[in-house]
Amino acid sequence: MTQKGLKGNADADRPRPRRRSLRLFVLIAVGICLLSLIPTVSAHGSAESSGLSQSHGLAIAGIGVLSIGALVLLKRRRRISPRTALYGIAVGIGITVGGAILFEGLAPDPAYRADSMPFPRSWYQPLAIGTGLVVVVASFLTGLVRWTTRPRYMALGMLLGGWILYPYLLPGFSGYTNPIGYGIVLATPLLVGYILWKDVGTALSTILRDPVARRFGFSVGAMVSLFFMATTGYLSFFSEEGAPQETTVAVLNVLYQIVRWPTLEVLLPDVPFFIAISPGVVIVLGLLGVLVGLNAAAVAHSWRLDQQAGATQSTAGTATVVGACTCGCCGPLVSQVAVIAAGPTIAAPIYWIFVDSASPLNSIFLLGSIALFTGTLVYSIDSSTPVRKDVSELSAGVTE
Repeated sequence: MTQKGLKGNADADRPRPRRRSLRLFVLIAVGICLLSLIPTVSAHGSAESSGLSQSHGLAIAGIGVLSIGALVLLKRRRRISPRTALYGIAVGIGITVGGAILFEGLAPDPAYRADSMPFPRSWYQPLAIGTGLVVVVASFLTGLVRWTTRPRYMALGMLLGGWILYPYLLPGFSGYTNPIGYGIVLATPLLVGYILWKDVGTALSTILRDPVARRFGFSVGAMVSLFFMATTGYLSFFSEEGAPQETTVAVLNVLYQIVRWPTLEVLLPDVPFFIAISPGVVIVLGLLGVLVGLNAAAVAHSWRLDQQAGATQSTAGTATVVGACTCGCCGPLVSQVAVIAAGPTIAAPIYWIFVDSASPLNSIFLLGSIALFTGTLVYSIDSSTPVRKDVSELSAGVTE
């Protein structure tokens, strides 16, 4: 086939701007119609008047998961194109996230007593100090033995270990506003960004020039960040019992992770809508969302090149699932599932482990997820060659 013929076919396959605008308009219209059908509900067990319950959220999330699985299967059997599969999976992830938020938002407030804790709080300090020291020492030794030419990996591991140790080295109010704490939080995304720029910057630039991979990664990262905010209570679309009934806007000093941040809180009870946003929330959840989005974009680009991602790149999908446990945001969600499956007695230890503000496991899961997302992205791109293809080859060879 001549080069002119190939170019003609590629141009014919590309959706025209008018068709794209029509599709976008239809999607927005459908979304607005679906949102208008959702009645106003009250969070934590006060949704009887709306007819919604936790089972509805669970069913919606299940539909999303099944749709994602079906699309992946169809793509592997080459029944649908990678582009169609990716857009469909993005919609399926959105449905799953919406169902999970609805499920958690309608969950009744658990009332657990201290005697239901899996172990006493006196164990928290030795657990955190031991874990932090292990992370610091292991990072140092691994850097000397394994990553002699990449000391940045050792630096990141030691920084994350210092994050775990910080609340116990500077306990109480002396540590909440200490510049060292702010430095640890601010240095983490900077060091992660430096690692990505140094090791996979060129490959990421190629990946993000692929428009489908870029849109897929952005949508997945945004939805994961939305999920994290909703399940941690920093974003809510449900009216709370006992909450003020008038519009409220306030700026408060709120502890998030290891230091206090000025936090803007906005409550619109008539909508209902609540958001609490601070530099700490933006830094931490933004970093998680970006890492998940970049992993998703790397897998999408691999699919677009019609080459199987393989064991290394499939780890990105596993990392996204593990990321649902970060910041303790899935602690309440997991405990609610456990309540349905096995009763509140079994759910109590799970709830305490993830939700107790004094528990170091919150930071351990958060920092473990950051390390996992970063390592997965670097390893999967370093181990694969498709991303080194120029985006022009992608447009000419695999345009859907």
